[in-house]
Amino acid sequence: MLDWELAQFDNAVDDAFGYRALQAGLPETDFLRRNRIPFRFGVALEPGAAVAADPLQLPLASQSVDLVVLPHVLETHNDPHHVLREAERVLMPEGQLVVSGFNPLSLWRLRQMFSFRQAGAPWDARFISLLRLRDWLRLLGFELNGGVFGCYAPPFEQPKWLARFDFMEKAGARWWPIVGGVYVVRAIKRVQGMRLVTPAWRKERARRRRALAAPVTQQQRHGLQRYE
Repeated sequence: MLDWELAQFDNAVDDAFGYRALQAGLPETDFLRRNRIPFRFGVALEPGAAVAADPLQLPLASQSVDLVVLPHVLETHNDPHHVLREAERVLMPEGQLVVSGFNPLSLWRLRQMFSFRQAGAPWDARFISLLRLRDWLRLLGFELNGGVFGCYAPPFEQPKWLARFDFMEKAGARWWPIVGGVYVVRAIKRVQGMRLVTPAWRKERARRRRALAAPVTQQQRHGLQRYE
């Protein structure tokens, strides 16, 4: 599952550009490894993160980050919507957000129903449906621009059983695409009413070009002849 998810994050962040990229949670795995933004750092309460902080209260200025990735962070907090609000706050306009989560409409959720909370991750997490996540993102002004489901085979622990059900991985995207155990989605922060401000020197250059391209009137031609 982790190998599949890393491959999806690689594709999602490969074309994201800017100055700062943030990974919240899971500091033991680098989900920004294929991104080319020069300053990449992690935020988490677990050891190994560059910044020790809770994703619920990011110690960052508003609109200061170009890319935020949230690998299974929403499922481990009591207020996942607040985590999304913090991500929206620190993101620049047109910044990108990549989120991964466990799909409650899957065999993984069925496995969770027969597991104890003490079994550990991911069975102690609160699975969030993609429909709910989409509604939260829309309320915060995000626009989805990509997503994929994966991990269709039952979450067996023994390799021999995983090998027997490998056919489900190959056929899942075609026959039951929305029941994958894991999803990865990408969204862009949209700001209503935002427009680019053209520098004054560009406006002046455009005015001069229009003046040069305008046809010369008879009166202007007569004035030029008198001047000559």
